[in-house]
Amino acid sequence: MARICFILLSLGLAFAAPGNAADTSSLIRLTDREDLFGWEAVGRIDMAKDGYCTGVLIANDVVLTAAHCVFNPRTGKLYPPQKFTFKAGLRDGKTIKTLQGLRVVADKVYNPRFGTSQRNIRHDVALIQLNGSITSFAASPFRLHTGATKGKKVSVVSYGKGRDDALSWQRKCNVLAHDNGLMAFNCNVTHGSSGAPVFAKEGNHNRILSLISSGGKVDGKTVSFGMELPAIVKQLKKDLVNAPASGAKPSIAKVRILSVGSGKKTSGAKFIKN
Repeated sequence: MARICFILLSLGLAFAAPGNAADTSSLIRLTDREDLFGWEAVGRIDMAKDGYCTGVLIANDVVLTAAHCVFNPRTGKLYPPQKFTFKAGLRDGKTIKTLQGLRVVADKVYNPRFGTSQRNIRHDVALIQLNGSITSFAASPFRLHTGATKGKKVSVVSYGKGRDDALSWQRKCNVLAHDNGLMAFNCNVTHGSSGAPVFAKEGNHNRILSLISSGGKVDGKTVSFGMELPAIVKQLKKDLVNAPASGAKPSIAKVRILSVGSGKKTSGAKFIKN
């Protein structure tokens, strides 16, 4: 517990006792079509041959994911939009629909040179516009959560190392802390879970509370970090309107990826899957 407190405090988060530990036994593989019902809008984002992340539809043609997923780790440049393939509801080779990227934008504050710094985690958000639409009948987009997080139980739907052929759903985990735009969770995520939506109930509906940005092991348990979304996503939607379509090559200075922390190396790691 002390080590968890230290990591959370080093990120500027006030520690809150999580109550019950994350229920890792509730990690469910969504194998059958009926298992996937309601989660079709979550999919795997393949970045050419450079790995994959998790993403979620927030409109019929717009995918929400982590910003570090849309940058080439070798060059520090945004991937061209057409390099992204979104596979909605991927399960054992079958998808609800597969589409390529048309436009991509990342939060302008996010800077790959700073790796998983506190500042970057707060702004580790990107949108990918697809080159076609997925009907709400096939995969209904999710809305953002806008309520309080205190005492919230959350769930995560993600792909990950060793379970990248189908979504896994963890029904119950906890918000460990939430302060100054940062959130910490004890959800069961791993490499490939970057960009995975963290859901919280708003009434009877699942809403996107945050995204998995990064994390690491503490006393053998996974602690992951995310961000507040509403203000950032609102701005990104505006940016997406004016973003160049496929074929454009925005640039950024060459970078060196760092670990979780406040600009310094720590024991954490991003959850992108290479």
